[in-house]
Amino acid sequence: MAKVEHITDGPIYSTIFRLAWPVVAAMFLEFALTITDYFWVGFLGTAEQDALTSSLITTWTLFATITIIVTGLTALISRAIGANDTPKAIYISGQGIMMAVGIGLIFSVIGVAATPHILKFMKASPAVIELGVSYLRIFFAGISIFFINDALGSIFRASGNTKSPTIAFAAGTVINIGLDPLLIFGWGPIPAYGIAGAAMATIIAVVCTFIIMLVLIFRGKLEFSLGRWYRTHVDLSMMFKIFRIGLPVSLQNITFIIVYWFIIQIVHHYGDAAGAAMGLGNRMESASFLIAFGFSMAAATMVGQNLGAGKPERAAKCAWGTMKLVILETSIVSILFISIPESIAGLFSSDPEVIKIAADYLIILGLSQVFMGIEIILEGSFSGAGDTMPPMIVSIPGSLARLPLAYYFCFVLDIGINGVWWSLTITSLFKAVVLLLWFRRGKWKEKKI
Repeated sequence: MAKVEHITDGPIYSTIFRLAWPVVAAMFLEFALTITDYFWVGFLGTAEQDALTSSLITTWTLFATITIIVTGLTALISRAIGANDTPKAIYISGQGIMMAVGIGLIFSVIGVAATPHILKFMKASPAVIELGVSYLRIFFAGISIFFINDALGSIFRASGNTKSPTIAFAAGTVINIGLDPLLIFGWGPIPAYGIAGAAMATIIAVVCTFIIMLVLIFRGKLEFSLGRWYRTHVDLSMMFKIFRIGLPVSLQNITFIIVYWFIIQIVHHYGDAAGAAMGLGNRMESASFLIAFGFSMAAATMVGQNLGAGKPERAAKCAWGTMKLVILETSIVSILFISIPESIAGLFSSDPEVIKIAADYLIILGLSQVFMGIEIILEGSFSGAGDTMPPMIVSIPGSLARLPLAYYFCFVLDIGINGVWWSLTITSLFKAVVLLLWFRRGKWKEKKI
């Protein structure tokens, strides 16, 4: 059995780092993967990069859905572990895995059929639609494995073991990065699949990640045995509890992404170069986002286990300590975005128009990186406590406000594509400040789940 992390006692900062660094390392690899995809696809052309950007918004929607399960599992399992109730943690895990399998299969079937309509809705050009269909249909075919992997990863992390899922996800990411150029451009007997090759590389890597995750479980790297979870009877009341806790976070994430479904229509008003620039800028911003997300996972686990152990004040110290570390990280990213935007954009595109638009994106979004980090950490802290309503109440109106703001800036004030970027920055600042004030009230410490 793996050594239990001393999350409910001992020094806080070292525990934060012990839990966060494996997740952050995995996030860095995921960032490297998104950049690698965009880098290689960039050699195919601007339309291909725009197709990848449009497809990315669809994949975001799918991953926002799986947060229903991931958030619920993290809150319930961490509470059970903190209270030394291992049988309950095992039971909850089995129900969560069954939910992941079922939801994944449903989305796979619907997604393969709906792909062309999804891209048409985004008002992509005919060339982008054709390219995007070839990518997304392959991605949808393997989405169920994505969901299972995320469920297993959340079970590991909630138990205090962040290293094992990192090993699995890291291995899968390395495989994906290696397969990208091979399948995109072909080599020897392997044909060049173009943008579809990027999707094929991703699905192969996800399957490898799943196999590695199973091996780690069978070798006892999880603090408890999942046993024959597939023989566990379906407990709708437990599934509903997982669903109820995770739904607010999932709804706020889905709302955030649905807004992007309309934002991309505004972006496409300015041409394929604007769509490609948005994808480039978004991928660079994801460096900051993914690190903050990795620390938020540590915050969620620490808050949940300390509340389960009856230590609400220590839970609060863990949340605030994690936030301080992320503020430092996002400040560094902001400085880079604002000081050398053209140099960053030029690494991933040779199109002068794409570079110009992406540079403006980085400068404007650089102003909000710290606020984005604060928002992510507080969402993780609230989720770890099982109090997921406050982030939803703050996030949904903030995200919805982006669309009318973008329209107003772009078409009423006529400031062009930069109006979209300003709408993102202003709303990020608003959400972070309101969520910070709400968290300071401390009512989350009294949440019963």
